[in-house]
Amino acid sequence: MLSIKQIADILATVGSLYIVEETAEITIEANPGLANMAYLTAIRELGVNRLSLGVQSLNDAELALLGRIHTAAEAREAVRFARGSGFDNLSVDLIYGLPGQTLGDWRKTLDEAIALEPEHLSLYSLTLETDTPIWRAIEEDSLPDIDPDLSADQYELAEDLLAAPSYGHYEISNWARKGQECRHNLAYWQNLPYLGVGVAAHSYLDGHRFANTRSLDKYLADFSEKLPPVLDLDEEISPGLQLAETVILGLRLGEGIDINNIKNRFGIDILTHYNRPVEEMADAGLLEQIDGHIKLTRRGQLLSNEVFWRFLPG
Repeated sequence: MLSIKQIADILATVGSLYIVEETAEITIEANPGLANMAYLTAIRELGVNRLSLGVQSLNDAELALLGRIHTAAEAREAVRFARGSGFDNLSVDLIYGLPGQTLGDWRKTLDEAIALEPEHLSLYSLTLETDTPIWRAIEEDSLPDIDPDLSADQYELAEDLLAAPSYGHYEISNWARKGQECRHNLAYWQNLPYLGVGVAAHSYLDGHRFANTRSLDKYLADFSEKLPPVLDLDEEISPGLQLAETVILGLRLGEGIDINNIKNRFGIDILTHYNRPVEEMADAGLLEQIDGHIKLTRRGQLLSNEVFWRFLPG
């Protein structure tokens, strides 16, 4: 969607306002149906060093169901373009839990995705949004409803298949080769500060979570008049909520929560502070304590929401 010049201007502006480390991760998301060799080569030369491709599926019928504009062949071609353009840090997004998608269908997509040898894979279960075409089709019984048990089987199949070619399951929905974990994602899961720039952008700074207006016209008008952006959200995060969110987000990570890190950051012993939920979830087989970390078990990953809400402030 962005022209090469627009990306060049953005990166130049960032470079003029901040000191950017030479090894900084600079990611752009791309639709396989729009990516071409000339475009990818140009943005790689500008400094973009990580590409995230919204492949979603390598099955044409599933892509049509999702309303994607690309085919499976075009997705494979986009990967070839990325490699030919010099990208050596490539992420592929896939969706499972689709209506009518069998375990065999999902295995085939996973096998084909692994054969493309991306450095990173993000796998997301389909979330139905009200009044979308898929939601309406399910409501009208022209598509089968989503089967949560089958989705769980598909998730576990991904864990098993991706372990063989040495992808580390570093976060509930993310797998990567060693050293290729997404730094952008990790900043969220470690509950670290981040700055979002632009219309509708979200930020988390100085104990506040805030979001710019979703109105592009309003955002541009204020920007032109050099006014501060109008905020759609400005939420102060109390110390108690910050601790709870750090624990919940940290449990999404494959390594879980570092007990000493929480103590150094918040001055509390997590095993004492959260004694009851930790014990209850451990007894239920959803949490475990290993090498100074508290982490979700394999079963706990499937039932993570059952764990997370227990750490919210009362």
